[in-house]
Formats: sequence, C-alpha cells, structure tokens
Amino acid sequence: MTEQVAVALLFGGRSSEHSISCATAAGVLAAIDRDTYRVIPVGITHDGAFTLQPDDAARFALNAEELPQVEDNGSRIQWPDSVASREVFVTDADGARTSLGEVDIVFPILHGPWGEDGTIQGLFELVGLPYVGSGVLASALGMDKHFTKTVLQQAGIPVAPWRTVTAYEWRTAADEVREAARTLGLPAFVKPARAGSSVGVTKVKDWSELDAAIEVAFAEDDRVLIESAVVGREVEIAVLGGRPGEPTRASVAGEIVVSGRDFYDFAAKYLDAPGIDLVCPADLTDAELADMRDLAVRAFDAIGGEGLARVDFFLTADGFVINEINTMPGFTPISMFPRCWQESGLSYPALIDELIQVALARAAA
Repeated sequence: MTEQVAVALLFGGRSSEHSISCATAAGVLAAIDRDTYRVIPVGITHDGAFTLQPDDAARFALNAEELPQVEDNGSRIQWPDSVASREVFVTDADGARTSLGEVDIVFPILHGPWGEDGTIQGLFELVGLPYVGSGVLASALGMDKHFTKTVLQQAGIPVAPWRTVTAYEWRTAADEVREAARTLGLPAFVKPARAGSSVGVTKVKDWSELDAAIEVAFAEDDRVLIESAVVGREVEIAVLGGRPGEPTRASVAGEIVVSGRDFYDFAAKYLDAPGIDLVCPADLTDAELADMRDLAVRAFDAIGGEGLARVDFFLTADGFVINEINTMPGFTPISMFPRCWQESGLSYPALIDELIQVALARAAA
C-alpha cells in the first residue's frame, strides 16, 4: 500500500477574509481523498496564532447566521526551523509537545493579506516546505490590484483605467484626489489595493459619495484604487498551472449576472443575498472563449503564476478587459473556480488532487 502524502491544510488567517478561508477549508476537508492524503488541519487565528484544529468539515462550513472562524484552543504549531527537516510539532494547551510527522506539502487556502500576498509563501520558502499555489512574487503581484494592472498593461493586456491613492495623499491632498477621480467618470469603483471578496468595495454613482467610499476602502488598506466602471458582461475563467514542461490550462468560462444589486458584493458571494445569478458555462462563442483563455493564460504567465488562479474579465463591445487576478480564489464547492473546472470535466476532489500533485511535481523538479 502506498504511503499517504501528508498535507498541512492551512486556513483562517488575520485578514478580513478569515471566514471565507474557513469555508474553503470545510470544502477541502470534506472532499480530499483520504486514501491518498493524510490531512493536518492548521488554523490561523485572527491574532495570527498557528493552531491544530479538528478534522471536521462541518465545524468550518459557511453559515450566514454565524460565520466560521478558527478558535484559539491553546495549541501551537511549530514549523521546521531549517531545511534539514520537514517534521512539524504541536504543543498543546498544557505544554505537551507532540510530533505530527513530516509534512510533504502545505496547502495554504488563505485569502487576503498575510496569506494570499506572498507572506506565508515566504515563510515556507525559508524552511523549505513545498506548497500549493503561486510563489512570493506572483502572490504579491496578484494581491495588489495596482501592480497587477501595471504588469498586465506592460504586457499589452487591457485593464480598466484607474488611479491609486495613498493614505498620506488623501490626508494631505484630498482636493487633488477628487479632481483626478472625476477624470475617470461615473459610475466609479473604489476598492482597497490589497483585499478580496469585495471587502471594502463601493460603487460610487455620485461624487458626493466619493469621500465615504474612500474611507471605507482605507479601513482595509493604506492604498486605494479608484477605477472607471466598465460596461460589459462580468465573466471569469479558472487557470491551472502545469507540471514542469506542461502548458498552463484554462477552463470554460462562468458569468456573473447582476440583476438586483449594484455589483457582486460580499453578501451576494457568500451570504446568499439575492440579485445575482452565477451561470457556468457562460454563453460565449468559440472565438470569444478562445480569446478569453488566451488572455487568462497570458495574464497568469505575466505575473509568474503557479498552481492556480481565477482571472476576472469584463466583456465589452470592444473585447475583453481584465479586472483582476486571484492567485488563491474562493475554493468552496460552489465557488466559480471549482465550478468552471467541474464544467470542464474535472471534479472537485480531482481538482484538489491535481493541485497537490502539480505542486509536488514542481517541488521535485
């Protein structure tokens, strides 16, 4: 019998997307192949403590009445202190230290800052632990909307016009910021540079709303983007990086149909609020899908992506415009990323397996 692969499933975290990460963990815990993988659930509390959590999918399932979170049970995970070993230990609340064995790979299903932005990836690079997903640079680029746009624009990939504002600039030159924003036209979107799940995002339909929208975004980050609203269909596509020597792949596309809300906000994404329909596969011509796939792969490669990403587009009268890249997209069983791959012939459990095996192959190479 083949020995199981030890996977440290890492979730929770310090960001405002803590609960969404927990919900993603619930999906993976329920679906991962237990004959192939030995799972070590490691939850990061809101305060940043690494804790050993119960292997219980139901405990972390998304619930609109009470969002899931990692409770501090007093345990503490100790990662390897050098590249000489992959052995992981846990100290329980009473101080007893136990080995959890060697970890073959970390699956960091973290969303937002201190997880999706290259920070946790840097930790695992330091101690030589392989992990699923993009490396430090691609994670940092994908998390930061300003630099994502800058890199994509340099690569000749169309993005929406934008203006980036720092907290210092807003405090010292607010009138200049307001004047620059007006050149982008209405409606406009104001969003944190480094946040996801539509946290801190506001659609501005009148300039009297701009100041409040900027303050909401600054509650999440010290840099804020003001973007021109793009008129077009909201379509998304899932990307998988290949093993060494294999090409990057893109799935069929999905579409977000907004009928009763200003935009696809947090409540619609995760709390089942009405006014949004997710359609997959999207109704695109063969030529449109081929163009979208090509742009998605080009964008993924432009930031140096590895493992996985979801690329979000607007389909306008003049063609596709990329909105953003998510290097660790929502990964619950009903999220768009796994749904696009399901419609492309790859089931949720098979997708989890593919991500882990690709990461192991890249680490071995």
